[in-house]
Amino acid sequence: MTQETKRLRVLTGDRPTGKLHLGHYIGSLKARVAFQDKYECFFIIADLHALTTRPKKSDIEQMRENIREMVLDYLAVGIDPEKSTIFVQSAIPETYELNLIFEMLVTLPRLTRLPTIKDMARAANIEEDKLPFGLVGYPVLQAADILLPRAHLVPVGRDNLAHVELTRQIARRFNRYYGEVFPLPEAIIPDVEVLPGIDGEAKMSKSRGNAILLSDDPETVRQKVMKIKTSPRRPEEPGDPETSIPLLYHRLFNDDQDEVAELWERYRKGGITDKEIKERLARALNRFLDPIRERRAQYARHADMVEEILVEGTRRMREEARKTMDRVHEAMGMYGVVEIARKAAEAERPPSLLSE
Repeated sequence: MTQETKRLRVLTGDRPTGKLHLGHYIGSLKARVAFQDKYECFFIIADLHALTTRPKKSDIEQMRENIREMVLDYLAVGIDPEKSTIFVQSAIPETYELNLIFEMLVTLPRLTRLPTIKDMARAANIEEDKLPFGLVGYPVLQAADILLPRAHLVPVGRDNLAHVELTRQIARRFNRYYGEVFPLPEAIIPDVEVLPGIDGEAKMSKSRGNAILLSDDPETVRQKVMKIKTSPRRPEEPGDPETSIPLLYHRLFNDDQDEVAELWERYRKGGITDKEIKERLARALNRFLDPIRERRAQYARHADMVEEILVEGTRRMREEARKTMDRVHEAMGMYGVVEIARKAAEAERPPSLLSE
């Protein structure tokens, strides 16, 4: 460990597709809050990654509002911008440069073998023979995101484990070709359950319309809870609590564990309706969400706060990005070329006919 990096660094983040939900909280946000006191955290708002499946102008125009809503959710659950660096991916010019360099260190067949690329294409209804280059190169850009702040740890789900391994491969290849610049990041696989959506068909996802948002008001939460899919059963019939989505939600979010144990046992023996379980779940979820909603409303009242947080976080990330690229340029022998480019950019431009 160098003196410069006193704590291990973590890089993780989200694409800005809008407000976050309970699945995000269980899958990543809860862990991020805990990480802040243990690691040096960099949380990336990956707007460039969103372009791989949402390239329309209307999607891009919506992104600004999505970023604001997502940062409000970050703050509401306890992510502290004084402890962590929250930044916008596209505002870091060094990202583009490092991505280009890394593209020279990986082959096309290596990328197309990644199963996640096909999964993303399928989810976006893109035919395999019409994959855009940006989508195929998504994991390379992800490697640039991870290695630009020289992160040591990357929290990912098992479906993205191959992306971290690709990042390690790129880092090893760069270090072997040019000299030791990058750490080999390790994946952190959260020991959490995938939260099913209220439709019971797939994991919770806003795009599927099966999510309970962290910002939903109490009545919306109640209405969504009452729609949670349950298995056909008579109330008096014994059931397996492990198969009940409402009971899973109880176990994860209900702060009254005595109530959870009671519901669990009554379901196992028989003698409780799904309606009662859901009604009590709605109350439990609203108890859980009340402080989150209250903090969110407080932050939302300060109109400029989100922008100020992003400006400061992006400034801090740019400092790290410049340090990394200085090391990259020196290792690759590019310093001379880079200095010429900098001097040319800083030189006073001669007047042109257009400016007269």
